[in-house]
Amino acid sequence: MSPMTADRLAYVFSCSAAALALGIAAPAAADTLVDNVQGITIDEDGKVDRFTGLWIDDDGKVKLVLKRGDQRPSGVDYLLDGKGQFVIPGMIDAHAHVLGVGFAALTLDLSDTASLAEAQAKIATYAAENPGRRWIVGTGWNQEKWGLGRFPTAAELDAVVSDRPVWLERVDGHAGWANSAAINLAGVTAASKDPAGGRIERASGSRAPSGIFVDEAMSMVAAKVPRPRPEDRDLALQEAQEIMLRNGVTAVADMGTSIEDWQSFRRAGDKGALKMRIMSYAGGVDAMELIGGPGPSPWLYNDRLRLNGVKLYLDGALGSRGAWLKQPYADDAGNVGLPSMNSSQLRNLMSRAALDKFQVAIHAIGDAANSEVLGAIEDMSGTYEGDRRWRVEHAQIVDPAELALFGKHGIIASMQPVHQTSDRTMAEARLGQGRLAGAYAWNSIADAGAPLAFGSDAPVESIDPFAGLAAAFTRTDAASQPFGGWQPQERVTREQALTAFTYGGAFAGFAEGRFGRLVEGERADFVLVDRDLLLASPEEIRATQVLQTWVGGERVYDSEEKGGSRR
Repeated sequence: MSPMTADRLAYVFSCSAAALALGIAAPAAADTLVDNVQGITIDEDGKVDRFTGLWIDDDGKVKLVLKRGDQRPSGVDYLLDGKGQFVIPGMIDAHAHVLGVGFAALTLDLSDTASLAEAQAKIATYAAENPGRRWIVGTGWNQEKWGLGRFPTAAELDAVVSDRPVWLERVDGHAGWANSAAINLAGVTAASKDPAGGRIERASGSRAPSGIFVDEAMSMVAAKVPRPRPEDRDLALQEAQEIMLRNGVTAVADMGTSIEDWQSFRRAGDKGALKMRIMSYAGGVDAMELIGGPGPSPWLYNDRLRLNGVKLYLDGALGSRGAWLKQPYADDAGNVGLPSMNSSQLRNLMSRAALDKFQVAIHAIGDAANSEVLGAIEDMSGTYEGDRRWRVEHAQIVDPAELALFGKHGIIASMQPVHQTSDRTMAEARLGQGRLAGAYAWNSIADAGAPLAFGSDAPVESIDPFAGLAAAFTRTDAASQPFGGWQPQERVTREQALTAFTYGGAFAGFAEGRFGRLVEGERADFVLVDRDLLLASPEEIRATQVLQTWVGGERVYDSEEKGGSRR
């Protein structure tokens, strides 16, 4: 997702909304026994261990993990009878965009549209229902899902909204779709040049802008979209927390945090409204310095917030043909994508962050981008010693000859299983069958000895961790396609998948020992679900219902009080 996403999505709110109540009735800071459950936890070796009860102390930490037959403590302040329900550690999304999730839920969402005509109808309806909004802003369109075979155009937006500017982000956040009013307001003409790391798509047979702006070119229009107010951001954060907690996500790595985002997190923390845990990665070195100053922040609000490091972008996405490839796209001769910076610039920014011990997370999707990042880490590992935990975000297409470098340097592969199921037919078209050996190569990277941390990239994909869990060990989508799995040799086991969605996410964010494993001494973050994830079929896992979500020994979501729907 692009670094300007929250601002581009955010414009719309001129009203102040009542706060969404996140607190549920369980007492906070109480000695608690959660008993009569079928629990799954992860031990120090990444192996699954089962338990039947949890004793939680007044600080919201696990005091004792109880097995069948163990003596239960007496005189606790609060007792929860789990009635045989299943308990798992709180799910950790290792790559998402917190305020992006909130704003996507509160603006025009085209992710459910299956055709251009359906999208146009939804845009027209939204505009008619919101006559007072000076801009129509939204996200989620996907020309590949529509079967369009091309990008949509400004003229196709003008046909439904021509009286005010429209700006709609592609589902991956790496391209934007503007109508003529927005293009004119931005002053983009046939004479406008493509910015470095970006591309203005042109109308066929001319230099006139077609309405699509890719990667760095997006800012040409996005800069004109009014910025959200602090209260808009706070509302979006509340909405995002509601969505994540009802999906069983108790912690998240926020990729691309701005100073405005950080201040919203701090306001929520100051008033006790930050119910989940956020591991923050600033959106660029400037934001890193502004938020963190001389180094990463301390853990705040009982381990609910920390600035870990910085998120850098090296290329775009496959869907918009902005991912940087070693060879041209199979379906676009001559185009190798859009590197966001050169080798020297990348190393300079990585060095600037590493000097002050900020963790570096780099977005790399194409094989050329991943090769550049892996080479930079190899070059710098001798200079910046110690536990750096370099992160590669997405790592979607990697030259098979370079996979071993992930393990050699302990590089964290922060990957999103649902991208593989969403992208597989597009990846085949973009790369051709002969270049897929290093595509979404979870098992190969794990076999190389590298840590895996799984997430969703929400709002690019649904925050739902159970869809990602099922995809990780099957390589099939919700329709169980393709039969036997796509590139099935890259499946991981259920246990590996669950670890990557729990302990792996904590380790990737320097949070191990604080939360992620549901063991003695760690924060009591857990989820009650309606089935055994280690025995259920993939279809059953995708249909998992979250019954309750607990963070730090406090119940923050209860399906019976919130209507019972995750999605």
